[in-house]
Amino acid sequence: MAEAQLYTVSLSISPAEFERLYRGQASSVLARDVEGRTVRFPALPLRQFLTREGVHGTFVIRVTADNRLLDIRRLEA
Repeated sequence: MAEAQLYTVSLSISPAEFERLYRGQASSVLARDVEGRTVRFPALPLRQFLTREGVHGTFVIRVTADNRLLDIRRLEA
């Protein structure tokens, strides 16, 4: 079994932008990681990180070898 791929991304999503994602007007987030790679992942798992200010911080996204999302975690500031 192949190892999971990790992407570290900085996100700054406003509450209005996140509402679009939540309502289904957009279903995924496209971001560039610290190594310059582009990663697209489902938006709904970010809901756990949503505050009044939106979703902000540095996150590690872990995907399977066939690019299925395993988990997202926020790095401590």
